[in-house]
Amino acid sequence: MMWIVILLLVLGVCIAGAIYMTGTIGKFGLIKKLSKDRKGMRRLLSFGVIVVFFAIFILTMSVVNAIIIFLHLIIFRLLFGLIFLIIKKIRKREFKIYWQGWISIIVCTVYLIIGYILCNNVWMTKYELTTDKKVGNLRIAMFADSHLGTTFDADGLKKWVDEIMEYSPDILLIPGDLIDDGTSREDMIKCCEILGNANVKYGVWFAYGNHDRGYYRDEKKYFSEAEFEENMEKNGVHILTDKWTIIDGRFILVGREDKSRDGRAEISDLLKEVDNDKYIIVMDHQPSDYDNEAATAADLVVSGHTHGGQFFPITRVGEYIGVNDRTYGYEKRNGTEFIVTSGISDWALYFKTGTKSEYVIIDIEGR
Repeated sequence: MMWIVILLLVLGVCIAGAIYMTGTIGKFGLIKKLSKDRKGMRRLLSFGVIVVFFAIFILTMSVVNAIIIFLHLIIFRLLFGLIFLIIKKIRKREFKIYWQGWISIIVCTVYLIIGYILCNNVWMTKYELTTDKKVGNLRIAMFADSHLGTTFDADGLKKWVDEIMEYSPDILLIPGDLIDDGTSREDMIKCCEILGNANVKYGVWFAYGNHDRGYYRDEKKYFSEAEFEENMEKNGVHILTDKWTIIDGRFILVGREDKSRDGRAEISDLLKEVDNDKYIIVMDHQPSDYDNEAATAADLVVSGHTHGGQFFPITRVGEYIGVNDRTYGYEKRNGTEFIVTSGISDWALYFKTGTKSEYVIIDIEGR
């Protein structure tokens, strides 16, 4: 239901935006000249410009990204339209050049180029934690939200896994959205092999996100959940779904079912039989159960899902409306430490302007 509402809202905004942009594009000198300043022809040419550029972005990117670009252009045009309206009232005369139009295009272009760079490149983010528990020194590598096939395929994933391995982590954690509906069968199989070949002392561990099982994969018939799990297990990649395990007698690792699934275990029930004296790490894809997790003996909870808030200035909207407890980064509650990553890639979108793509290295110093 939520997605239907969002779809209808976006559709409505795009229709209203197309009407608005048709009027504003007609104010450019070239359009006026070509139309010989005839109102009907000017609107027709303006609408044609919108259709052509929209088609170009659909063909070179996707429908979703074309909509994102169009929405940003509308926002910048409204913003600079307001600014120049104020300036016009102050100077009490019109500009000869359609500055608000040109500046809107230039600023929007620069903004989205930066967003493209931030999304399609990957940075390392490091955290250093301490604990009184007897875990010794432990280095965790973690990434989430690769949504394989969006900004890189399996070969691209290998590049980033190889880079992560240069930090010699003791364990690699993947808290969700490794794959999604757009992931091909070939990339899924290669992905599992790449993770299986990662040289990690305590192995690679995965917990499901909201996209990994797919929303409509049965229709596309790329592969089933069972085939995905079979390939993960065949390559030695461990899946934890509402389960926990003790690793090398040193620490406990917990993998939660994603919040979107019915029947997910309460964290208190999941941890009721664990040894609280051991360091406890929880993988929970969506950062939305902080109070309950902080009320347990969990020491560290790692999450993804939020993509770091995606776009400035709406990065923290999820927190404001109560969908997420945190959008990005580190927080400590009642002795439990929480880390949310912005993700190593993105779902469908090629732009991040409020954050950047990353993988995470967590160094834990214990007794």
